[in-house]
Amino acid sequence: MTDSHRPGNFRKAVGQLFSYMMRYRGQMLRMLACAVAGTLFGIFGPRILGSATNEIFTGLLAQVRGTGTIEIGAISRILAEVLALYLISMVFSMLQGLIMADIANDVGYSMRREIAEKIDRVPISYFDQRSYGDVLSRVTNDVDLVTQGVSESVSQLTISAATIAGVFVMMLTIDPVMTLAAVLILPAAFGIMRIFSRHSQKYFRQEQDLLGEVNGEIEEAFSWQASARGFSDGTFDGLNEKLYGASVRSQAISGAMEPAMEFAANLGLVAVAILGGFHAMRGVIGVGDIQAFFQYIRNFTGPITEIAEEFAILQSSIAASERVFEFLGEPEKEERAQGPVRAGEVRGEISFNRVSFQYDGADGTSDPEANGALVDFTAAIPGGRKVAIVGADGSGKTTIVKVLMRFYDDYQGTIRIDGYDIRDFNRPGLRALIAMAPKNPWLFQGTILENIRCGRPEATMEEVEAAAAAAHAAHFISEQPEGYLTQISEGGAGLSDGQKQLITLARVILEDKPILILDESVSMADTRTAVLIQESMEEMMKGRTTILLTHRPSVIRRADLILVMDHGCLAGQGTHRELMEQNGIYADLYREQFARIS
Repeated sequence: MTDSHRPGNFRKAVGQLFSYMMRYRGQMLRMLACAVAGTLFGIFGPRILGSATNEIFTGLLAQVRGTGTIEIGAISRILAEVLALYLISMVFSMLQGLIMADIANDVGYSMRREIAEKIDRVPISYFDQRSYGDVLSRVTNDVDLVTQGVSESVSQLTISAATIAGVFVMMLTIDPVMTLAAVLILPAAFGIMRIFSRHSQKYFRQEQDLLGEVNGEIEEAFSWQASARGFSDGTFDGLNEKLYGASVRSQAISGAMEPAMEFAANLGLVAVAILGGFHAMRGVIGVGDIQAFFQYIRNFTGPITEIAEEFAILQSSIAASERVFEFLGEPEKEERAQGPVRAGEVRGEISFNRVSFQYDGADGTSDPEANGALVDFTAAIPGGRKVAIVGADGSGKTTIVKVLMRFYDDYQGTIRIDGYDIRDFNRPGLRALIAMAPKNPWLFQGTILENIRCGRPEATMEEVEAAAAAAHAAHFISEQPEGYLTQISEGGAGLSDGQKQLITLARVILEDKPILILDESVSMADTRTAVLIQESMEEMMKGRTTILLTHRPSVIRRADLILVMDHGCLAGQGTHRELMEQNGIYADLYREQFARIS
């Protein structure tokens, strides 16, 4: 798993996010144009209002001296100009906001779509080393933070930068010396920002990584795999404490940035006030100019503070984008354009020639001691026959199925179907030949009909009902509130384990593929239902190559061929009678384990 304590590569992440945003360069240019236009029209306001103040001040002096009066018409024209400028500024700002919202929503949509597509292309081994919750966190939390950063920070930083540049020019037109005093705060402000951001960025990245781990722990705790364990081992509490610590540090450091920059800005304001007083006393500038300058000072220091605030948000977004791009950059499975044969042409002859495979450990390296490894496995499965694979837990039975279905490609040796290397098939083409009923039934959120029909969406209702009847699922389905249209949640909450397994079995029957893999497919059904299912499936298995992973003696005895696995090796093969006569590993397994299962 990604090291939660290492600081992210900030520059690289910024570069990746910038490159990603270049696909929206047309919209970004329009957004920038609107942001700059809206800012510039707003910037002219204080200077024009300063002219109004000067006009009022001059008129009052003339009125006191008896030499004139206040020019109401001139002041009205000035105020009308200011109102027009602010209205135009508002329109451009609204357009900028709409364009930026469209860009941000499209970024979130595109990232989620690319992650979803990437999930199908990364090897299964990637998920062996990471929790599903961590991947889910990248799709939800990380993408949301990137979208927030694009929507809020990018536009606000653009506006702030344009405001600082525009205000700087306007201040120069009023008084260069006062402007110099005001801008002296910039080096200090950005120096403060750099110091704080350098220290906080590693905690923002750590926070996102730990959030992914916490989500993974939660996802595991609510899955069937850990329903009995829950949080009792303290893993969640430990991760939650680390997440709390990283969040506190990142927020504390980034939160301290704003008051530090405000302090620097206030020092500049004091210097400007002193200089402005001297200039006014000497008559260098008018009262309205001082008023306008102080308005510009607020407009100048305000964006600097906003940059500090938005930069904290942007740091979190960049840390999140780093995790998103890290996942999108993962190596992918190689795929061929098509397979050499189609389902209707398959005889179902399967051969394994000196196949060796080891699961990767947590550090990504092969673990030769891991359960389920295959060692120089060689076997031939005749086409159209029933073959049972038996052995103790961890002997490699399930691994044989996984490499056959190309869940893993990093095995040694060759696996062939009808003489064709399975690596010559693309994965969809290969899996179009194989239907599998896993031991742990997989159901998704939708109707029972959709769950049965997912392997063959074009199947008619009559075919679905026939498959459900063959799986002995029709009876309990008819008792559901809306029958086949009853909505079930992800994982099939509300259904018994046996009912979930029967729905999965009906799906396999409906797929009608030339090769069947049944992994304890009726282990959760009651004994009577299991017997009925076995009888109904005998007809379906005729002419199909069927691989049975089971502990039920009645199923094993009916197999045409039994492969006996021991520590990843083929320890024997033959019929039940032949293997019992050999009095070897199979006979021991049968007597000690199988015979106790009715």
